[in-house]
Amino acid sequence: MQASQNIIEITYLVATALFILSLKWMSSPSTARHGVWAGELGMVLAIAGTLLNHGIVDYKWIAIALVLGTIIGVPLGMVQMTAVPQRTALSHAFGALCVTLVGTSEFYLRGTDVSRFTMSVLCMEVILGSLTFTGSLMAAGKLQEVLPQRPITYKGQNVVNLGVLAIAVGLAAYVVIHPGHPHVFPFIVGIPLLFGVLMIIPIGGADMPTVISLLNSYAGLSAAAMGFVLDSKLLIVAGALDGASGFILSLNMSKAMNRSFSNVLFGAFGQEQPAGAAAQETRNVRSASAEEAAAILSAANKVVIVPGYGLAVAQAQHKVRELYDALTKRGVDVKFGIHPVAGRMPGHMNVLLAEADIPYDKLLDLDEINGDFPQTDVALVIGANDVTNPAARTDPGSPIYGMPILDVDKARTVMVIKRGMSPGFAGIDNPLYYLDQTLMLFGDAKSFVGDIVRELGSAGHN
Repeated sequence: MQASQNIIEITYLVATALFILSLKWMSSPSTARHGVWAGELGMVLAIAGTLLNHGIVDYKWIAIALVLGTIIGVPLGMVQMTAVPQRTALSHAFGALCVTLVGTSEFYLRGTDVSRFTMSVLCMEVILGSLTFTGSLMAAGKLQEVLPQRPITYKGQNVVNLGVLAIAVGLAAYVVIHPGHPHVFPFIVGIPLLFGVLMIIPIGGADMPTVISLLNSYAGLSAAAMGFVLDSKLLIVAGALDGASGFILSLNMSKAMNRSFSNVLFGAFGQEQPAGAAAQETRNVRSASAEEAAAILSAANKVVIVPGYGLAVAQAQHKVRELYDALTKRGVDVKFGIHPVAGRMPGHMNVLLAEADIPYDKLLDLDEINGDFPQTDVALVIGANDVTNPAARTDPGSPIYGMPILDVDKARTVMVIKRGMSPGFAGIDNPLYYLDQTLMLFGDAKSFVGDIVRELGSAGHN
């Protein structure tokens, strides 16, 4: 038995090291694939070590659970790239539900025979797990557009939300001090379930990248708490890694949108606001055809392509790769400007473009690319809206004033591929579309980019 326990501990140690390496390697596009493999191998070892536990007396239900999990997990992993954000939210929900169920079972199995520290951690585990479960389901619903993407707000919302959470925390403290009242525990589980819903409904689609990373942090912290309850060092380390990295990413995301983290944490942000008087004016826009766009691009020396969620929806990344190839063959210097919150989850655009095998060194973030725009001949915006809105720099009355944006308006020519003139997730008009150097290319991103590539090919043959 001692030998078996040593094998389990060694397996857990290797799995822990792989989780740490996975997180490290995932921080760079060039090593991200290694990070994925390391994380997967670490999880396999963690499961294997757990299955070796001598406390398991019957593997039948474990086998059934593994089969059911595989049946559910494989289709979830085969979704289109546009569905990855909501699939990620569902993963958070499943993990949080698991934590909540384990915490609940531990409470009723152990009864009052636990220390105050263990009871405190158990209550924290359940509260975080419950609110993350419903919050993640709400986020997935908004991302899938089965729920309204616009914020749903009402007067005194923050007070109500914090009050609900405070009740759950207060009941948890009561159970810690007076453990002989198990009838209180269902409220410790149920009230955070309500808070998870209330936390997400006031958040609009523009802020979903921050929400996804924040929920990831909550899920990790709840797993770490479960590790303390179950006396599992592996769970503690893995949960802490997940929680800390998600928290740091949330801070970076909120900074990228110029929002205070407290605003993100307590909800009621991203509320739809009027765009201002300027947006109410009737203004003309200049449009262009694919043939005209191809002629302008072929004459350029330097082009910066700015992708957004419209590119993801249209699944245009492979056509964009064809455009990149066609322009580089003509000697055009082509780069990509990536905003930290472009798309619907952190790194969404990087993943899409990497899927199309666009070179990593051509994907530049906001700080790296912004200095290039004044020397750029053409900035080609594909489906990005709020992250290119110059009102963030120039209009103090704008809801996004102060948000760091991609300075595409400083390029000599701006071309925007967009289906229509509807506003982005922030619900405000974009003055970029009315500038003298801007041309609107109306249509589906995949189709329009394909038309440009064909025109470039025809011009090359001629």
